[in-house]
Parts: sequence; structure tokens; C-alpha cells
Amino acid sequence: MRMLSRLMTLAVLTGLLIVPISEARTRVYVRIGPPPIIVERPTLAPRAGYVWQPGYHRWDGRAYVWNAGTWAAPPYRHARWIPGHWVETRRGFYWVDGHWRRYY
Repeated sequence: MRMLSRLMTLAVLTGLLIVPISEARTRVYVRIGPPPIIVERPTLAPRAGYVWQPGYHRWDGRAYVWNAGTWAAPPYRHARWIPGHWVETRRGFYWVDGHWRRYY
């Protein structure tokens, strides 16, 4: 009985340690800051309700590359696009992806 209790405790503790590790996101830090944002003039939306997702500079491992903006259909009602952005830290710059957020 004592052995079973120890095994159960070990299994629970191992599970608690593994979950945060598996959910951790890898950040790629870039020592060179991104270039200034290119201001794009969006074309007409392809359909009513589409949202403009502005372009951004991404790091390809050697240099910054511009990804042009695009129109996108919101995935659900009352969705707003939150653009991605670069964050500066002591280690360098890292990218935070754009995402949809629900607003009422």
C-alpha cells in the first residue's frame, strides 16, 4: 500500500512538472532591431466584414523580411485583429504574434 502511494505521488508530481514545460513557448531573440514599419495602403476589402491585417517584418534567421498585409475574415462575431509586434528586452527583440480578440 505504501509503495502504491509513493508511485501515485511520483506520477502526480511528474505530471505537474511536465505540463508547464510542454506549454512553454520558444522565443527567438534577435539582437538587431526591426526596420521601420512600411505603411501600406490597403486595397478594397474583398467582402464586407473582412479585416485588414497589416504587414510586418519577420526574422528569417539572417535578416528581416517584409510580410505584406492581407485581408482576413474574422473567425467569429465581434472579433478584432490585434496586430503582432516586436518587444525589446535586455536579451534582444522577440516577436509576439497577432491574434483575434473578442469584443462586445
